[in-house]
Amino acid sequence: MRTLGEGMYYTDLKVGDRFKTNGRTIFEADLINFICCTGMQEGLFNNLEYIDTHSPTKQRLVPGALVYSFAEGLLIPVSIQGTGMAFLGMTLDIKAPTFVNDTIHVECEVTEVRPTSKDPARGLVRTINQVKNQKGQTVLTYDPLRMMRGRV
Repeated sequence: MRTLGEGMYYTDLKVGDRFKTNGRTIFEADLINFICCTGMQEGLFNNLEYIDTHSPTKQRLVPGALVYSFAEGLLIPVSIQGTGMAFLGMTLDIKAPTFVNDTIHVECEVTEVRPTSKDPARGLVRTINQVKNQKGQTVLTYDPLRMMRGRV
């Protein structure tokens, strides 16, 4: 019997599988809390005068690290909760700016699925994750490789 809220097993996935998360708006409070937690003191994030006089967008930018963190927060409960075993690496590419009050979601495609060499009850899964804003623009992409449990 499968537990509600449990993620997918690697043995249930195949290359080409796709899914999309719900959306999540990035609020001013999210940016402030992230800056306070990380110490990421950058004028483009925390200085309204600097933003008004020096930023070409004149808008409050959100750090790519926050966008990535929120993307993982959207994905984990619906993909690897309870079945994920290890995060093994990724590449990350910021494609466009994200601003306070943007709403993001993640579109995920499975690009690799294979059992580990030591234990077929464990598998390696790579996805390409596109983080998109409310306009459908891709703002960030990343391709995590994760170790996941299989059905035994």
